[in-house]
This record gives sequence, structure tokens and C-alpha cells, in this order.
Amino acid sequence: MRAAVLVDANEALRVTDVGLDRPGPKEVLVKMAAAGVCHSDWHVMQGDLPVPLPAILGHEGAGVVEEVGEEVTRVKPGDHVVLSWIPSCGHCFYCLKGRPDMCDEAFNIQLSGSLPGNVMRLHWDEGPLHHYLGTSCFAEKTVVPDTGVIPIDPAIALNKAALVGCAVTTGFGAVVHTAHVAPGDSVTVIGCGGVGLNVIQTARLAGADPIIAIDANGKKSELAKTFGATHFIDATQSDDLITPVIDLTKGIGTDFAFEVIGREETIEAAYGMVRKAGMAVIIGVAPPHMDVSFNAFSFPSQSKILTGSWYGQSVPAVDIPRILGLYQRGRLNLDDLVTQSYSLEHINDAFQALIQGTVARGVIEF
Repeated sequence: MRAAVLVDANEALRVTDVGLDRPGPKEVLVKMAAAGVCHSDWHVMQGDLPVPLPAILGHEGAGVVEEVGEEVTRVKPGDHVVLSWIPSCGHCFYCLKGRPDMCDEAFNIQLSGSLPGNVMRLHWDEGPLHHYLGTSCFAEKTVVPDTGVIPIDPAIALNKAALVGCAVTTGFGAVVHTAHVAPGDSVTVIGCGGVGLNVIQTARLAGADPIIAIDANGKKSELAKTFGATHFIDATQSDDLITPVIDLTKGIGTDFAFEVIGREETIEAAYGMVRKAGMAVIIGVAPPHMDVSFNAFSFPSQSKILTGSWYGQSVPAVDIPRILGLYQRGRLNLDDLVTQSYSLEHINDAFQALIQGTVARGVIEF
């Protein structure tokens, strides 16, 4: 089969032929239909997020089940599925505490470049070939854990459903599960890429007002407003992102700030623009070595909450069908997220468009 392989950091993806073994126990073979192009994959390509290489990247995908291994009961051949890059085990400390997004086994999969049990189903002529986040969906087919496939309504277009594997669920969950945004709350979103746009539209669904979008690409203004932003701040016009937000919130500060970039200055700005007893939610994935600084006295004196949101604190088996149901009823907009489709052979062009900010979400279609 054809797949996009990252051989080493700071290299383009190599589209080539690779091998894929049949699924073992509790594994599922999925024929991919579509895969979203996400900044997290780009961070790996740039060497900011170290993972075992060479590997087949891609963690936001949807397709059709082609074969299942022994002991698989949740899906069958022919089922349409969305992939989840946190295939939670269901029995570790965090799963039992209701936080499958923090699953220990899922984190081990992410670090090891394998499937559960340190199993490898990918191979090629040049030696070992690693899995990525238990998904590896920049390929015509993939083998994933059975806990990493969520069956969906076959009436939903798979190139739209793919985005719910990461961007939509992350943005939705950050608003609903992490922040618990309520009607009338003020919300600021720093970064209007695929995840940021879903924070915006979920905040609108929750009744937030105002919804202030910030991005260094002024062309994102109309797109942000399409998804529900009431105001847009062009980050290239000033190094000060805090004062405009304070001004737009009557001198108080925003109830919630969502940082969706993963940069030191924007994380610090998110905390600075939040009102007393407000909440800054960090979604953006920063390099592991990066540190940020905050005034220590502000923590007790202003009682702000600084927290993270990993995969939107979601329960994929619950949230993915829930989100797709909202889409089918016209409550969430997935159609306008897909602004460009690419063949696998042009995947590096898709990443260039991502970095240049010319797409909301590029999608590889197989």
C-alpha cells in the first residue's frame, strides 16, 4: 500500500510503498477514506515533538473497517469509523477516574511508536517502521486498536467526519468539558486554525458573547466570524494582545481565554487577558523543552485558573457521535472547515498550505 513516511525530522514526507500485516487480537484494519492535516503532525516533522522514527504520521482520520482481529466486538467489516488517537484502556487509574484522555496505556502507545503490547504491524524494506499515536492514517490502510475506532452513521461524509478525530473534538471538549462555558460568558480564542475555529463555534453554541478571535493572519477574520466570532484582533498590528481584549470586555478581562498555538508569548498573553477568577485554557501543543513565566503573586491575589486541555478531555465513544449528531442537525459547521482536498501524493503541499495559513483544514482523500 501507499503511505507517507517521515524518515527523519526536518524532512519532507516520503510517499512510498510499505507493508501492513493483518490485524491481531483486539485490532482493526481500516481502509482510509480521509485524513486531516494537523499542526501536531507538523510539530513532529519539525522535530519539536520527538517520536520514534521512521513513522507513518496522521492522527485525524476516518474510513471503513475492512477486517477485524479476534476478540473485536464493537465494530465489524463495512462499518464506517472515526479514528481516536487516544485508545484508552478503560482500566488504568485515569480511565477509572473518568479521564480517559489521560490514559496511561494510550500515553505508552504514543511514546513507543507501536500498538498495545509493543506490537508492530507496519514494515518496509528499509527496516523498522513505527506507528504514530496508534493511528498512522496517512496511509491507504491502517491497523489500530479496537478502542481507537468509533463507529458512526454511514450517511455522514467521511471527509467531514475525519476532522472529528482531532480538531473538532479537541475544540468542542475544551469549551464543554474543560471550561464549561455558559451563556453570556466572554471568550477569547488565540489561534484560528482548525482547533481554534472549533473552539469558536462551540463557544457560540454555548451562548458565549462576546467571542474574540486573535490570529496573526488577518485573512482569518472572515473565517473566524463565519464560525461565530464577534470580534477579530490582528496579532500583527501590536505586540500587546492583552489591552485590546481588556478594552472589549469593559476593562474587566475575558472570562475564558483559549490558547491554541503553543507559543510562550501567546500562553502568557492568555493568562494576562483573563479577568480575576477567570480561566486560561492551554490547548496549543508546545515543544517539551519550552517554559513559560507567570507572576507568582497573581495566583492567590487574582485567583485565576490556568489549565490545559488534552483532546478536549473527551470521551471519544460518547463525544464523537454527539458532535456528529450536532452536525447532522445543523448545529455545528464541519463543511466550511474543509477548504482544500489533496491526494496522498501531494501531502507535502497540504502541509505548506497549513503553515502558510491558506486553509482552515486541508484533508487527504484516498
